[in-house]
Amino acid sequence: MCARNARREAQELVGGDRDPRVLEPSPPAVTEGPWFADDPAVGGNVDWSAWFGSHPEHGEWLADRWLANHKRLEPPPPAFVETRVALHRLAVSVISPARQRASSGKMALRWTLGGFGTPFFGADEQVRVDGPILVRQQGATASSAPITSLNEAAAFVLDGPPDAGWAARLDAPPPGDPDEQLPVEAAASEFLGDWYGFAWSVLEELRAEAASVDPSRVQLWPEHFDAAFNCLPEGRRATFGASPGDAATPEPYLYVTSSSLDAVPSELWNATAFRGGVLCLRDLVGVEDQRGFALQFFRARRDRLAR
Repeated sequence: MCARNARREAQELVGGDRDPRVLEPSPPAVTEGPWFADDPAVGGNVDWSAWFGSHPEHGEWLADRWLANHKRLEPPPPAFVETRVALHRLAVSVISPARQRASSGKMALRWTLGGFGTPFFGADEQVRVDGPILVRQQGATASSAPITSLNEAAAFVLDGPPDAGWAARLDAPPPGDPDEQLPVEAAASEFLGDWYGFAWSVLEELRAEAASVDPSRVQLWPEHFDAAFNCLPEGRRATFGASPGDAATPEPYLYVTSSSLDAVPSELWNATAFRGGVLCLRDLVGVEDQRGFALQFFRARRDRLAR
């Protein structure tokens, strides 16, 4: 297992004095608040879609990283829900605590190649899921282990037992039996990684638009396991996100929610499990331009709130 530096990989690919940006976190670790994490999508001077037009031979590399030549989302594998629940438990009890101990209690995670994980923290350390594998990267070295039980994962990452106590006050799944084998199926875990990659590519584009006033960072919140950011002024502030599914809606879905919806009545607020708008994966998979359709969904609701 090789240690990764996503931004350096991109620089080596494009060459010269170009300064590319990617969607994954990269070292060095950020030790200043308020985020204690890098903002990988800000800055840079490489237009990946244009670069792909001149370098089609790198289409697979770009597709894997959700930078250009974007893959299509398909229906999730049969084992997806079971795998998603297992990885959610892992995120709450092992992966987020690894970051919290070294980053002033920061709990949020990010999309990483093949799955999800922490930003870099401490001495350039990162913990991430890559398909059915758990990776612990420390400086220039990385080690990996198959995902088995919470106890074994915690011994590998935390050098101790699982830690779900921090999430007791939040709406997070219970840790369950820490010796139980986590039912993580490789194809389902890889699908989850692609769902988050798709989400990051769409949400970061939305976040960068001038109409997304005062945006926060795109983060993966371990308690709900959704990727989201906030924008718009106070009084109309809203959350734009992507959930891999939950107890009320087992399939992945995009959503918009805000405490201001009562003041902005609209047929756009079609959610039934909460106040807001949703676009379910089943309504997205058959669309020719999936990212464009997702952006249209978000923009319509953002613009309605901003009136």
